[in-house]
Amino acid sequence: MATCVPAPAGSVPPLEHQRRGRERGRVLVLNATYEPINVCTVRRAVVLLLKDKAEVIEHADWDLRSASTAIHRPVVIRLVSYVRIPRDTHRRKITRRAVFARDQWTCQYCGSRSNLTVDHVIPKSKGGVSTWENIVASCAPCNRRKGNSLARQVGMHLTKPPRTPSPTVFIHVASPTIPSAWQQYLAA
Repeated sequence: MATCVPAPAGSVPPLEHQRRGRERGRVLVLNATYEPINVCTVRRAVVLLLKDKAEVIEHADWDLRSASTAIHRPVVIRLVSYVRIPRDTHRRKITRRAVFARDQWTCQYCGSRSNLTVDHVIPKSKGGVSTWENIVASCAPCNRRKGNSLARQVGMHLTKPPRTPSPTVFIHVASPTIPSAWQQYLAA
């Protein structure tokens, strides 16, 4: 028999914790040069702030409180010292979500935004490889229509050639809903 333990007086109800976690649980991390490099949890951001490894650039309207202190809830933080990020990091991470984000969640043949799959422009059976330059988002009907052929053989054309994505694509993958406070840092 399970018993329900009431929440302590003054605490936030569990549903509010879930809502805040989904909506507001992510923080954009900028390098010392203001280049976006990562998305982290609020908890990790606060640890970086308390260790003086980062500073708050943008904060929410509400505070995080402990027994002895209050801190503005960070939305965007900047690392105090520059962190070198290997440039080939983004070339390795070919995932469905990353391909969809790069292609703005749109079929690259017809422009549809529903029932997306991943398609090899040059099919593997014809020597195509799994690289950023050969994989696109495609709706299921276009993928079936193209089948094991080249797009031009069935009268299909790509809306734009596939390319290696910018590093900000991985920010969109980590946080599908981008807060408005992040927009100016991801615009580059």
